[in-house]
Amino acid sequence: MFESVSELPISIQKLMNKAHQARKKAYAPYSFFNVGAALQLETGEIITGNNQENAAYPSGLCAERVAIFHAGSVHPTMTVISMALTAGSVKKENTTPIPPCGACRQVLAEYEVKQDQPIEIYFMGESGKVVKSKSVKDLLPLIFDSSYL
Repeated sequence: MFESVSELPISIQKLMNKAHQARKKAYAPYSFFNVGAALQLETGEIITGNNQENAAYPSGLCAERVAIFHAGSVHPTMTVISMALTAGSVKKENTTPIPPCGACRQVLAEYEVKQDQPIEIYFMGESGKVVKSKSVKDLLPLIFDSSYL
C-alpha cells in the first residue's frame, strides 16, 4: 500500500492522474458516485473510462468495463499492462481505497486470461492511500474462465 499518489512510480502517477480526469466526466446522476479508470497498453497508450449510469440501473456500466471494453474493441491484440482507479461520492469525501466491483473483477480476469499476463491494478478513493494488486487474481481468487465451458 502507498500512503499517497506521490509515492507511486511516475508512470503510475500519470495513469492515476488520467483516472482522476476521467472520474470528473462520469455520468452518475443517480448514485452520485463517480469512478474513473485509466489503463495502459503495452505501447504506452492510455485508455480511460468512467461510470455511465442509466435510469434502468442494470443498463449502466462501471468505469473499469468502459475502459477495458474500449481497449478490447479498438486494440484487440494489445496487452493491458496496468490500470488505475479512483472513486468517490459527490455527497461525501472518500479517502478509503475502493476496489473494482465483482462484475468488473470477472471481466478483468477474462482479459488477463486472454492475454496470458497479469494486469497490475492501483486503486484509491478520491485521495489518500493507494492499494496495488499485482493481478486481478489477487482480487478474485479461484476465477471462473473459459476453461470451464
